[in-house]
Amino acid sequence: MRTEPGTVRSFALYGSSDQQPAWAELVHLETIPERSSLFDWEIDLHFHEALVQLLYLTQGGEGEAVIDGVRWVLRPPCLIVVPARAVHGFSFHPATDGPVITAAQKPLESLAALTAPQLLEHLRRPVVLDVPPDSRHAQVLAPLFEAIGREQQLLADGGMRAGMALLAALFVQVARVAASASGAVHSTRSRKAAQIERFRALLDARFRERLTVQAYAQALGITLGQLTRLTRELLGASAQAVVNARVVHEAERELVYSSLSVKQIAAELGFQDEAYFGRFFKKHTGRRPTEFRTQARARLAAQ
Repeated sequence: MRTEPGTVRSFALYGSSDQQPAWAELVHLETIPERSSLFDWEIDLHFHEALVQLLYLTQGGEGEAVIDGVRWVLRPPCLIVVPARAVHGFSFHPATDGPVITAAQKPLESLAALTAPQLLEHLRRPVVLDVPPDSRHAQVLAPLFEAIGREQQLLADGGMRAGMALLAALFVQVARVAASASGAVHSTRSRKAAQIERFRALLDARFRERLTVQAYAQALGITLGQLTRLTRELLGASAQAVVNARVVHEAERELVYSSLSVKQIAAELGFQDEAYFGRFFKKHTGRRPTEFRTQARARLAAQ
C-alpha cells in the first residue's frame, strides 16, 4: 500500500466514486474479496469521513494493516475496527475472506450511548483482535454478520435501524473479545500514532469551542509545526483542515437531523454570529446552510 503523505483520499466505499454524504445513515455489508480482489488485494491509504468499519477476516494467510500510523499483523481469524476519519490501508493475502461492514458512526454512537456507553471506546479506537476459531466468540460473530446481510438484502422499512441494532450487538462481541485473554493484538505502535489518537480525542471533546490549531498543539505539548507535520504525515491533511472537517461534519448532521435554527447551530458550534458560520460553511461545502438543509432533507424524503 502507498504511504506517501498527501496522497490520502476520502471514500464512502473504497474505490467508488459514489460518495455517500457524510451525514447520511448507512449500514453496508460486503465480503473482503468483492472489493479487495479488484485492487490486487492492496488497499491504499484512505479514510471514511463519517463511517466506521468492522472487518472479520475468517480465512487467508498473513497480511498487514496500517491504521493511523500503526502497523498491525493480520492473522485470520481476526476482527479489525477502523473508526471514522482513521487513515488506513491493507495488504491482504489473496486467500483472505470474510465480511466487511461500513456504517455511519454517529448514529451508532448515539445508540451505544443510550444502551451500552461502555461500547463507545471500542467504536472510537482502531484495533486488531485475534478470534480463536474454537472460541465462543467465533460462534456468535458469524450469525450476527449474516443477520445484517439479510437486512441489507430485504430493503424493508426499518432496515437501517435493525442493522444498527445488530451492529451494536456485534460491538458487544468486540468488547468481549478485547476483554478476553485470547484477544491478542499484534501491532507496532509509534509515538506519532499515540499523538494522533490524543489529538483526535481532544478535537472530539473541544471542537465546539473553536480553538485555534495553536491551542490544540499547546494542549498536546507540541509545537504548531509538529502538529501540522504529524497530521500531514498520518492523516494526509493539515491540522487546520482536520479541525475544519470535524466542524463541518457536525454542522451537516445538525442541519439535517436537528430542529435547531441556523443561528442556534452556529452558536452550538462556537461561532460568534450566523453570518460568519454561513461563510465558513459555504467555503467548505459550496452551499449556504439553508440551501444544504433543504437539499439534504429532500434527498432523505425521497429514499
